[in-house]
Amino acid sequence: MPKHMEMVDWSDAPDDLSQSHYAAGVAVTGGKLIFLSGCTAAPAYHSHPHRPEEFDDMPQDMEGQTRVCLDKIKKSLEAAGGSLDSVVEATYFLRDMTAHRDMVKVRKEYFGDHRPASTCVQVVRMATDPRCLIEIKVVAVVDG
Repeated sequence: MPKHMEMVDWSDAPDDLSQSHYAAGVAVTGGKLIFLSGCTAAPAYHSHPHRPEEFDDMPQDMEGQTRVCLDKIKKSLEAAGGSLDSVVEATYFLRDMTAHRDMVKVRKEYFGDHRPASTCVQVVRMATDPRCLIEIKVVAVVDG
């Protein structure tokens, strides 16, 4: 069954939502749900136990790490038959909320006018490596 998505915004929402890139929710009918594991800028497939040298090539700034995360999410979604436009919900875990603006800037570049429902929280540390600044987890829907 083909998917159908619509952004759920309040009747008194501003006309221009491009600044906040915020949707109160997303309504979905049809399609197949895809749940992606959270990803950081670290290599997707790395050693366990972790070896810190495997993470030395990660960007050290929020914009760079957000790009790496979204590129990896895009690759996973394409493997599942979707794209970034398939994302209905995204959760952003930031080590430092003062870098939120940098993350949103990159998110807008990748998602364009598409506004998934989203949550952003500050956390103490990511499980992978202490140099990770962001982890992103998404739920998507593709034609089923």
